[in-house]
Amino acid sequence: MKAISYSSFGGPDVLEYTERPEPKVGPDSVLVKVRAAAVNPVDRHAREGNLDSLLDTVFPVVPGWDVSGAVVQPGFAVTEFAVGDEVMGYVREDFLSRGTFAEYVAAPVRTLARKPLRLSFEEAAGLPLAGLTAYQVLHKALKIGSSDTVLIHAAAGGVGSIAVQLAKHAGARVIGTASERNHDHLRELGAEPVTYGEGLADRVRALAPDGVEAVFDTIGGDALKASVQVLAPEGRLASIADGEVLALGGRYCWVRPDAADLAALGELAQQGVVSVHVDRTFPLEQAAQAHILSAEGHTRGKIVVTVDWDA
Repeated sequence: MKAISYSSFGGPDVLEYTERPEPKVGPDSVLVKVRAAAVNPVDRHAREGNLDSLLDTVFPVVPGWDVSGAVVQPGFAVTEFAVGDEVMGYVREDFLSRGTFAEYVAAPVRTLARKPLRLSFEEAAGLPLAGLTAYQVLHKALKIGSSDTVLIHAAAGGVGSIAVQLAKHAGARVIGTASERNHDHLRELGAEPVTYGEGLADRVRALAPDGVEAVFDTIGGDALKASVQVLAPEGRLASIADGEVLALGGRYCWVRPDAADLAALGELAQQGVVSVHVDRTFPLEQAAQAHILSAEGHTRGKIVVTVDWDA
């Protein structure tokens, strides 16, 4: 099969469009014919070797954890899916090697859910990692409710934009940080936008004089420090970007593959509660360009690579 892979850590130039063996299908996995795979910031960190202290690496590595496509072969113990089922998944294992930037991926059923009919394959590929991150942080770590005001950093990004929609669906008031060019987009999602940078805490306090009940940090650094300044008494703080949150009394969150959570997200997408904005698509062979664009950090929504089934 055709796949993107890298045989050493490095920049986007280590990504190669190559032939790889079609993956074997374990008893609790299914073989998915890939239609689309989303790019996430963690893909760059993995490629650069920044996850080497956390995950074993087996070269060559096929990058990518997000996927959408169709089942072509269920494992012999699988009862959840059949040939032809359209699925999406956050296909992360506890080591780096067998990713989703390929024509086929063997995906454990614990990582998959049915693709919402309402979403295109490109949109569905952009939902799992970002959506599960938003869902698990908001509902499991921060436990947001209808009486809460929530501050979400990078609210126009892949995780942030879904977090805004989920928080609004839960009845919360949402304040979101973003560059000014994305303020109208945040208003459309139902958030009150504030600009990044110096004076952020003052701008948030102007909107919420008594502080906010919860902060979802996706940036770390100065944004995390400003978050502490705007928390209401007994406010909750969670970060996916900066381990310093632990010293500040908050939660450091790492998204987990969870079929039930992903199915719940899929149902919300099918109902129109959650949408996925695809900012740009690239064919599989141009995955390096997709990585470069992702690293620039100015994307609204998701960057997705696609596999042409008719080729």
